[in-house]
Formats: sequence, structure tokens, C-alpha cells
Amino acid sequence: MDAADRLITSLDNALRTVTGAVHAARPNPAGPPAADGLEAPERELAGALMRVNHVGEVCAQALYQAQALTARTPELRRQMAQAAREETDHLAWTQQRIDELGDRTSWLNPLWYAGAFGIGMIAGRLGDALSLGFVVETERQVEQHLASHLDRLPSTDSRSRAIVEVMKDDERRHADQAAAAGAAALPAPLRWLMRGAAKVMTTTAHRF
Repeated sequence: MDAADRLITSLDNALRTVTGAVHAARPNPAGPPAADGLEAPERELAGALMRVNHVGEVCAQALYQAQALTARTPELRRQMAQAAREETDHLAWTQQRIDELGDRTSWLNPLWYAGAFGIGMIAGRLGDALSLGFVVETERQVEQHLASHLDRLPSTDSRSRAIVEVMKDDERRHADQAAAAGAAALPAPLRWLMRGAAKVMTTTAHRF
């Protein structure tokens, strides 16, 4: 695709992401919908955690789309686009689970997408090596975040846990692929800034 086609595709992805018009290419790890027997407090906690995870996937779509647009080589564009497609599965799975729990996605999703897209554009403009380094650091942080959610999710919520487990494995693989593609290590202050921004996002998304 030429630059104009890539931009149109990116805009279409943005609209689909923030409106919830997404579909997974892979089967949901939780299997077909089924009663989970969760108590009200457990359901509320699971809904809030899955909303945070959904916001993370909204941001992932924006980051990968922006970094694909700014990639210097066709190979890196393809790698970013493939990762974005796999993250679409996560987006659809978390959205489905939120619906099952009777909860809602974040009211701030358009804002999350716009902010993450801007960050992705900046990372991409810094060059492919640093852009890949940004992917590695982001995915490592997300992997840790998902591991903490596995600790916090109700032990009886097997459906949410199955989704988060597969997401965590995918994020680790995306980080490994970016590292193998020539990622540069990010300076420590930038890594700390990314962690601080992620903390603000997750805390806010838990409620809103």
C-alpha cells in the first residue's frame, strides 16, 4: 500500500477500535459463553480489571498503527501490522468478557487512542531501532501488568483468567520479536516515564 492507503487503513482501524466494531480472528480462549457463578463483588472486580485490559488494547492498536505508519522499512511495517492484528483479538476478547460481566468499556477510549497514537508517532519518528525498543519496553510492562491481574482476578473467574493468560503470552512474544528485529535499549528515564504514564492510565481506567 502507498502512504495514502496506509493512512486510510489506520483511520478505519481507529474508528473500529473506539466504537467497538472489532472481531477476533482466533477463537476466544475462554470458549463459548457460559455461566460463571461469580458473586457481585467478584463480578465488579473482574469487570474493572478487564476494562483496564481493554484500554490497554485500545492503546496497543493506536501505538502499532502509528509505528507502522512511521516505519522506515516494509519489513517493519509488516511486523507492526501483524502485531496489531493479533492485538485486535485481545481487544475483541476483553470486550466480549466485559459484556458477559455486565460491565462497560472506558468512557475515555477516544482519548486513550489519541494519546497513544501520538506517542507511537513520536517513537516511530525516532527511527526504527528506538521504535522497536519502545515496543519491547511497552510489551514487557504489559506482560507484568497482566501477570498482576492474574493474581488479582477471582480464582473462580476462569473465563477472564483464560483470556489474560493468552494475552500475556502474546505480549511476551511481541517483545521477543521486536528485540530480535534490532530493538535499541531505551534510556532509563524514558522507561520510568512510560511506567508513570501507564500507572495513570490503569488507575483512571479502573473507574472511568
